[in-house]
Amino acid sequence: MQTRPPQLTVCVLGGTGFVGTELVIRLARDGHWIRVPTRTLDDNDPLRVLDTVRLIRTDVHEPRALARLFGGVDVVVNLIGILNERGRATFKSVHVDLAAKVVAAARAAGVKRLLHMSSLGADAKAAPSKYLRSKGEAEARVRASAPALSWTIFRPSVIFGDGDSLTNRFARLLRLSGGFLPLARARARFAPVCVEDVAEAFRRAATSKATIGETYELCGPQVMTLEEVVRITAEVAGLRCAIVRLPDFVALAQALVMNFLPGKPFSVDNYRSLTVDSVCREDGCARLGIKPQPMLAVLPTYLGEHSTRVHLDSR
Repeated sequence: MQTRPPQLTVCVLGGTGFVGTELVIRLARDGHWIRVPTRTLDDNDPLRVLDTVRLIRTDVHEPRALARLFGGVDVVVNLIGILNERGRATFKSVHVDLAAKVVAAARAAGVKRLLHMSSLGADAKAAPSKYLRSKGEAEARVRASAPALSWTIFRPSVIFGDGDSLTNRFARLLRLSGGFLPLARARARFAPVCVEDVAEAFRRAATSKATIGETYELCGPQVMTLEEVVRITAEVAGLRCAIVRLPDFVALAQALVMNFLPGKPFSVDNYRSLTVDSVCREDGCARLGIKPQPMLAVLPTYLGEHSTRVHLDSR
């Protein structure tokens, strides 16, 4: 007779985001109680309908708020991250300082387990971008929390899926430009991993003692260039695709200009991150018993011509 994992109380920071929503749904299906801090309470949030999920309006950057949030919690999951700095939301404050605050609050509240989202290429000293260096510094804060905290770190490549900022962004750009796309670092290499597989990795680690003190690199089954990611996106979405591969000096100039555009669609720091390949050295998915899904198996469900999202985006 198969035994059901013990019911846990889990706090998911970033639980209303892209990966977080998928993870919270999976944890709720397992019968766990989940606390999800959020800056604003949205009546239309899909998580509100889940009986074991509690959305709590909280500033996670406030240490006292974190301490209250973590009271009685078994597992803390930190998924919060940014791709570009904006105002007070710097890589240091969001990645490094928050990781330190989470560790301190978890230890003070008696939490025993911490699952932390990092990134492939994270390195506090050698990484070319502030984003990747700050991710490496955050990892150092998490690792230093042992033995008080039993931690697990996840380092995914780029993540795709319904609602992502990868394939959906390229699809929008191709629609707006009529298929013409000047592309920086077109030959940068990735192993895109599905959001469902990333969420499943966190779900399995939450109840597995074997994952304590481990770092898992999460990649999909195919290594492809950025240009190939764009072309497969266009193919599935039925869009014209004419890519102009920008030389590095032009791409850097493009990034310098876009640094100052609203929303910062592409930055110098993004460019620097693209100078290192985002591919796995070891198969973290296999270690967790997960068979990652290829892009072509998933993209048609939200980018294909019959998907609801495509019809809404085209209006």
